[in-house]
Amino acid sequence: MKRFLLPLALLAVALRRQVGPRYSLVGKRVLVTGGSRGLGLALARELAGRGARLALLARNAEELETAAGELRSRGTEVQVLVADVREGTQLEDALKEAVRHFGGLDVLVNVAGMIQAGPQANLLLDDYQEAMDINFYAPLRAMQAARSELRRSRGRILNVASVGGKVGIPHLASYSASKFALVGLGQAWRAELAAEGVSVTTACPGLMQTGSARNATIKGRRRAEYALFATLDNLPGLSLKAAEAARRMADALERGDAEPVIGGPARFLSLSQALAPQLTADLMALSVRFLPGRGKDDARQQGKELESGLTRANPLKRRSEADLNELQG
Repeated sequence: MKRFLLPLALLAVALRRQVGPRYSLVGKRVLVTGGSRGLGLALARELAGRGARLALLARNAEELETAAGELRSRGTEVQVLVADVREGTQLEDALKEAVRHFGGLDVLVNVAGMIQAGPQANLLLDDYQEAMDINFYAPLRAMQAARSELRRSRGRILNVASVGGKVGIPHLASYSASKFALVGLGQAWRAELAAEGVSVTTACPGLMQTGSARNATIKGRRRAEYALFATLDNLPGLSLKAAEAARRMADALERGDAEPVIGGPARFLSLSQALAPQLTADLMALSVRFLPGRGKDDARQQGKELESGLTRANPLKRRSEADLNELQG
């Protein structure tokens, strides 16, 4: 009988999280970094629909006001915070302003990030450092700055990582490295903050139709690289609509899930890595043969500078860009 106790206990814990009372977002004070566009805006809409009061943080004041205006028109209380997540002082000051405005903080949602696409042969050390600064150190700074308030409110943290933080993706080396770091950070903080009543959820989505490809940094054979990236990012069946991804992340936040993998293809890839890492590595190496080769130089461009007839013709891409405020910048 004793040999069944541990499995039964683990099953009880899992069922309790699935069927037990959820963390209600009604009236909760939520800070969303990167909340002016893309997935950040999709999450802001979802959280607003669940009754949250929002503080949106981003660098571009115009984009923030557009997003805030839309949410306010739906009756949501929204505070706008103009700050660069890479600047620790700006981030700390913005968080203090949110706490002053709302009288505290219940939820921190770290969405702000960047994507660099291109072969590792064209990536410089500076590219890796930039990816780490935005995708890892910025969430860490926000978590450190918000910890005391979240401990006081027994609140929650949602970090948006990526399936690229569980499986190394070719031509996304710097991005994957930074997201692996964020996944590890979330695991460690979740374990330690549990004793303080703070829950940490690290979401690992796959490809999503967020319209953000045009703001990605592209290296290598840039036009071919961007055409492939933007197409896969908006391919039905392979990529998930941003609103659906946001809904699943908000559900995971309310349940207190540790590390939800969002999207069928992402779950398949993550499971493949867990069960057959050698086979997965071999398949990843094979896939490189079908990707654009090394570029003649290490120059970089944003996706919006590399648009072609092919990428402009994609209706899903155009719709996501317009809907998620990606066209102002």
